[in-house]
Amino acid sequence: MSATTITPDALASAVVASGAAVLGYLSLKYNDRAVFSERPNTAIFSPGAPLFGSLFEQIKNKDRILDHADYLMNKHDTLTFGQTVLGLPPQIMTIDPNNVEHVLKTNFSNYVKGPQMMYAMGDLFGHGIFVANGSQWRWQRKAASLIFNVVNFRDHFSEVFIKELEILSKDIFDKKAENGKPIDFHDVIYKFTLDSFVYLGFGKQLNSLMSKEKVPFAESFDICQHACFERFVDPFTNLRESLKPIFKPGTKTIKDHLKVVNEFAYGLVNDRREQLKSGGEYKDLLSRFMNAKNENDEPLSNEELRDTVLNFIIAGRDTTAQALSWCFYNLMLHPRIEAKLVEEINQFIPEDASSLDAPAFYEVIKQMKYAHAVFYEVLRLYPSVPTNVKVALDDDVLPDGTQIHKGDSVTWSSFSMGRSDKIWGPDARSFKPERWLSEDGELKRESAGQWPAFHAGPRVCLGQNLATLEALIAIVMLLKRYKFSLVPNQSVTYGVSLTHPMRDGMQVFIERR
Repeated sequence: MSATTITPDALASAVVASGAAVLGYLSLKYNDRAVFSERPNTAIFSPGAPLFGSLFEQIKNKDRILDHADYLMNKHDTLTFGQTVLGLPPQIMTIDPNNVEHVLKTNFSNYVKGPQMMYAMGDLFGHGIFVANGSQWRWQRKAASLIFNVVNFRDHFSEVFIKELEILSKDIFDKKAENGKPIDFHDVIYKFTLDSFVYLGFGKQLNSLMSKEKVPFAESFDICQHACFERFVDPFTNLRESLKPIFKPGTKTIKDHLKVVNEFAYGLVNDRREQLKSGGEYKDLLSRFMNAKNENDEPLSNEELRDTVLNFIIAGRDTTAQALSWCFYNLMLHPRIEAKLVEEINQFIPEDASSLDAPAFYEVIKQMKYAHAVFYEVLRLYPSVPTNVKVALDDDVLPDGTQIHKGDSVTWSSFSMGRSDKIWGPDARSFKPERWLSEDGELKRESAGQWPAFHAGPRVCLGQNLATLEALIAIVMLLKRYKFSLVPNQSVTYGVSLTHPMRDGMQVFIERR
């Protein structure tokens, strides 16, 4: 009997048929979720495409990802739902305040920054405080906490903010008020917070406020942050980046922008080392870390100091600048609120605000309850970190009964939380500072789970008082002197990033009061 000869064509056909059969079987089994993924143990599951889950929906909506998350919460009429995305562990999406507080505080030790965060953010932020876990995080927090004290706030920090605002007023806003030309408020306020924080944290006088051009470091830093965000939602980001030199020759790549960022950060570190060699003495953030020991009880390397610089710049520059931008945007949209705030400012601040020294300004600011209420309301609707995620180390059960398996990710959207009528009532989407005041006019704060603007638990934001102080000094000084109005026919909306910037800035006209 002769052996049957299998031709190459027949073999190829058999392989294709087998592959199609396997693909068909998998498509039937995983008809609404990512292949090899189990449905999350949530009461409501948001179905996706066979084999890919919600991947393509996520990519399609990445430029409006905050609105998309808000849409899904409303679509499913829930505070918690589950979904799957190809290549990632099952995802539990929640805006339930009790769940958020559980993850951030009650069972803090079970939830960590996962491998996806290091993949997305590692080349920019290294092993800095916002990416680190465990002992690597603890020593950084301990070192940084030493400069965030009342004496520094009252004296040194306030003095720097007031000085930079004087430069902003005299050299920029006064001139715009005279010539009637518009200015990009968002861009200028970014320069203000960059100058302030780099000086406070690292002892470097940048003077970016005096530059009419974009600051190279700041521009590259923003582009790198956007790339970090894209890696969270689009697995093809690195592939597109690698092809950029081929299809767009001459265009700067992320590596090029990282080089600019690194030169800036290493420059700060090297300058300080030279200053210390020359006998200089400093008590700022950079010096604290130079005198600290890492988790291996060793002095920090230049690379570790570089990570420190960049992690604290995103905290000190970006978040406050964004909060101020969204604050003035809302004040321009709500004249009644602006008038009430100006009335309080005039009540507490003398005609010549510069006559108050830094300690006096600090003490006066603490008494201005409506100003605080305005700031809290801004952060409710426009949180500086609009989305966050943690990964479970072990099985757990959330307060709403959702079962968490080891390796599951829990994502919450502070942006959606602020807009939820289930959390804030039927006027949730309205800008209403009065919600932060009691009937007798006292300031109140909601639970960190309901209002996680500054995180909560052991990782609560070290700089929350610094950010609040800087923002309120800026709000008070600028509103005391100027009336701002939006340039017509512009679209003011958010840009997608790790934080919450304005996509195209915000053009305003300025008048003297």
